[in-house]
Amino acid sequence: MTGVRSWSPSLARYRDLDIRRFFRGDAAFARPELYEYPEAKGYLYAIRLPANEVLQREVEPLLTRPVGRPLNKPVVWYHNFLYQASTWSKPRRVVAKIEHHKGELFPRVGFIVTNLRRPSWRVVKFYNGRGTAEQWIKEGKNAVKWTRLSCHDFVDNQVCLQLFALAYNLGNFLRRLALPRSVKHWSLTTLREKLIKIGAKVVRHARYVVFQMAEVAIPRGLFRAILERIRRLRPPETVPG
Repeated sequence: MTGVRSWSPSLARYRDLDIRRFFRGDAAFARPELYEYPEAKGYLYAIRLPANEVLQREVEPLLTRPVGRPLNKPVVWYHNFLYQASTWSKPRRVVAKIEHHKGELFPRVGFIVTNLRRPSWRVVKFYNGRGTAEQWIKEGKNAVKWTRLSCHDFVDNQVCLQLFALAYNLGNFLRRLALPRSVKHWSLTTLREKLIKIGAKVVRHARYVVFQMAEVAIPRGLFRAILERIRRLRPPETVPG
């Protein structure tokens, strides 16, 4: 039960909230006690299940490559069945996803154990959100370096991490609300290097200051469009009554 004790405080945090509670995890959480605990606490879960001979036999009819010329787009099949391992106290639902890719000899097969009642493709989509969250975490590590906590005290490092998270959120708000459609795909690292950390020459005059920036990173029209979108985010000025 060591694994349960390590993350049960996270589940207990939401125990008294009147919300639907979900849990998803990779194959490291594929343990009987980690299924029973969320079930007892009313959580809906989707956890990756390592393949074995029994599971492979269950999807064996779907492993044959489709007849005909391979398509450029992968051929995806889903299979839904009940499965009970020798260490499980009861059968549980397993969703299998089989992908046939052009140029690959063998299909890609994945298994998910779940207590969700959604269609198979929606269970897989829900589980894949775990990888999306991991990409966001990696982006934060690369863009704002929030793992560099060099203070000696735990409280000081906690404050540093909160500041890093604030910087990440501000950057993400800028990306979502101020970037034109043509550059919506920019990562936070690209946004930092091309927009935030860009060099400029400051020319001071009596009545105004001019920032001269090279258009290699961002053209003038794109920079103007970003500034205009930021300006629109300001709340409207209220006229005194």
